[in-house]
Amino acid sequence: MSHNISGVIKSIQKIMRNDRGLNGDAQRIEQLGWMIFLKIFDDKDLEIELIKDDYISPIPSNLQWRNWAKDDEGITGDELLDFIDNKLFTTLKNLPTAATNKRALLIREVFEGNNNYMKSGTIIRQVLNKINEIDFNNSEDRHLFGDIYETILKELQSAGNSGEFYTPRAITQFITQMIDPKLNEITLDPACGTGGFLVNTIDHIKSNGEVKTPEDRLTLQQNIRGVELKPLPHMLALTNLILHDIEIPNIIYDDALSKEISSISKKDKVDCILANPPFGGIVTDGMETNFPANFRTKESADLFLILMINYLKDGGRAGIVLPDGSLTGDGVKQRIREKLLADCSLHTIVRLPNSVFQPYASVATNLLFFTKGTPTKEIWYYEHKLPEGQKAYSKTKPIKLEEFEPLKLWWNNRVENEQAWKVNIETIKANGYNLDIKNPHKEEVEHTYSSSELLEMLSSSFAKSNTLLEKLKSELSW
Repeated sequence: MSHNISGVIKSIQKIMRNDRGLNGDAQRIEQLGWMIFLKIFDDKDLEIELIKDDYISPIPSNLQWRNWAKDDEGITGDELLDFIDNKLFTTLKNLPTAATNKRALLIREVFEGNNNYMKSGTIIRQVLNKINEIDFNNSEDRHLFGDIYETILKELQSAGNSGEFYTPRAITQFITQMIDPKLNEITLDPACGTGGFLVNTIDHIKSNGEVKTPEDRLTLQQNIRGVELKPLPHMLALTNLILHDIEIPNIIYDDALSKEISSISKKDKVDCILANPPFGGIVTDGMETNFPANFRTKESADLFLILMINYLKDGGRAGIVLPDGSLTGDGVKQRIREKLLADCSLHTIVRLPNSVFQPYASVATNLLFFTKGTPTKEIWYYEHKLPEGQKAYSKTKPIKLEEFEPLKLWWNNRVENEQAWKVNIETIKANGYNLDIKNPHKEEVEHTYSSSELLEMLSSSFAKSNTLLEKLKSELSW
């Protein structure tokens, strides 16, 4: 990549701020989303046209990106605005779709959930020209799209309000490697966001050399499944998978919790679940009635846990992110944990430092790994430590995959050490199924200060306060 993606996105946002039709970052992201979707879709169309002589794109020729957006000197101003509002959106929202033409269905679904808010055709042209600077096909980094979304999310201060966090790539990669999904296995993420886990699964299966033939590619397409409730992440997930050579992504635009648990049939069951379900969120009224009475709660993370247990086949494996709050608590929370330990072998809990999800949240999280079909006998805990000399993860210093190397080495040859400890099921039952078990090897270090040290600290604190007061006085006395 010759230029900085983050820089391109920032300049696009800057251009967009001049358009009076756009109100806030969320609309700017949506705007950017459908444009990038069309560009990538057209790029993939060009690829398919080269391979299949008889291929006809579901997008009418005059609406293909190459014919209206690609030329820097192409239509602009009122002509462009009129074209987008009255031709592009109107046609794509109402695209005739035969049940067999899944690509056409996909486009219609995307455009039904999106709008053009921009009011200036001249500014739209400037944005299109910037997007054309990004060459998704030649990028060495297949996760470029994730980077774009991550860049945008970081700009969105309100992103964390609805539990919508971007899972750090190191975590999605590590979980995928540990679960090790295969081509002939069905992998599901029931709250897939922009598709980070699904993309990692695709990359993982390809890197193992399992995708050799067109039939293999079709199997991969069918076996990678996602569900996403919000229109924007849903569109971004579709785009992300198309970018990763999935012609028709299998991502349902829905709330996974809206399905009655009792209606999950044998054909719905899956081999692998990789997920970071929304936590801290409250589900919409009545949603909990899809669950058995003894598991009804408003907390989204707890309901997702029940859902995932039910979706797994016997022998199926899951690697998920859960907050500390799901590991403790009585009543429904306890009954959900009981069910998890009775139906599955929860063999590993990786405890992560609080700052992993910075800058969105400083909530304490855990990675849970379990296999369906046999009850839990013992749980191994592993405390992931921050790199030497680092006090917290941050926007500029995120968690990296190589930090998990000691854990990977330990994974297949487990012994207790200062970071790892084992707890048997009897202890857990006796403790009211509380899974929030602190590291026993870690002594709570209490530092006792001498009188002179305390006086020194007090004097320093007074000195700081005086400096601040003097500064305030001088600023107020102008």
